[in-house]
Amino acid sequence: MPPVATTDDGVPVAWYELGEDARGGRPALLLAHATGFHGRAFAPLAMALSGFRCIAFDERGHGATPPRNDASFDWNGFARDVLAVVDAAGVAGRALGFGHSAGGAALLLAELARPGTFRAIYCYEPIVHPADELPAVTSDNPMSAAARRRRDVFPSKDAAYDNYASKPPMASFHPDALRAYVDHGFEDVPVGEGEGVRLRCRPEWEARTYEMGTRHGAFGRLGEVACPVTIAWGSETTTFWPGAFEQQLTRVRHGRGERFDGLGHFGPFEAPDRVAESVQRAFATLAGA
Repeated sequence: MPPVATTDDGVPVAWYELGEDARGGRPALLLAHATGFHGRAFAPLAMALSGFRCIAFDERGHGATPPRNDASFDWNGFARDVLAVVDAAGVAGRALGFGHSAGGAALLLAELARPGTFRAIYCYEPIVHPADELPAVTSDNPMSAAARRRRDVFPSKDAAYDNYASKPPMASFHPDALRAYVDHGFEDVPVGEGEGVRLRCRPEWEARTYEMGTRHGAFGRLGEVACPVTIAWGSETTTFWPGAFEQQLTRVRHGRGERFDGLGHFGPFEAPDRVAESVQRAFATLAGA
């Protein structure tokens, strides 16, 4: 069983040391994952980030971390998960952060909630809707609709792997990243409920997370983030409209941007070595790591 960090609203967050020689006096780097994923999917990225102590965790409703008792998926809860883990790992105030998609938003929200938590943050396509007016919560969301249709039970993990590897978006994943996602993203179907394996992140939980993704209000507060921030994106992304990530950068006080030619929204899983090189450069420049 992984260690657990309990949040201030009572969620037991599973967290992990990834990579080789995890401690060894190396700079601590917290890895925050995207909606529908889990911390151990970052294993190939962590292996490429050998100069860091890589700490990953499962956000509420993902991996080995349950949702809150009231099944609330307000994204400020993900920030609480971040803060609980940095405290449990003993790295608050001196950690670096890497966040992918929703994980990028979680890191920024955590820094806003407790300034000084991070020395620097690297976000790959953070879900920070570039608008000052918050849209209403609605179930009319194509990402939520797709999540509710998602197949969540397979005969085996190998069957799930073969299914994902045969079609986009996961067909473009590095094989080790896809293997890590499947191996730790599924659990055995309980006895008496059938056979096979099922997604740990239930389709309904994923759908409700997407529905709340534009409601956290981080964009209007990006100027309050004092630590250096890198915002990176793929040239093939369809996450936002063209120029949206550049709009995020205009709000960041100490920021830099990086565009990855040929990569999409899942760049950290498509090319973990390439993204790791960028992360290392960014932190060497921005935080002296």
